[in-house]
Amino acid sequence: MELADQLAAVNATLNALSGILLVVGWRIIASGRNDPARRVAHRNTMLGAFGVSGVFLVCYLVRVALSGTHPYPPEAPGRLFYLVMLASHVVLAATVPFLAVGAIWLGWKQRWASHVKVVRVALPVWLYVSVTGVGVYLMLYQLAGV
Repeated sequence: MELADQLAAVNATLNALSGILLVVGWRIIASGRNDPARRVAHRNTMLGAFGVSGVFLVCYLVRVALSGTHPYPPEAPGRLFYLVMLASHVVLAATVPFLAVGAIWLGWKQRWASHVKVVRVALPVWLYVSVTGVGVYLMLYQLAGV
């Protein structure tokens, strides 16, 4: 297996880990917003999700530099579904850094009302991007055999 193929698997793992951290962080804060220990745990978990996403971005850019983009084979099953999922993934992925940095900054400044407003959009978008990132990998590398 070439490095680029290994990085694709690493990227899917990083996407999954980011999604897991997002859910864990959300559950932590949902179970006790006024508990200072839970706020610290929430902050650390969400910063972990952001860090994992940053590592993903670096690995993704290295993989693309090494092997370019990989089109979904026309004869492979699920091509239309894949293309729709990929398009939505790419468009929404472009918004995640802005949403995440905004949420982090507002949380850091303890502007809770604004933080919650941003997170109500950021969390579902970021989770969708994490899940569809894994889906893109599974369809392209496992189902289509690229």
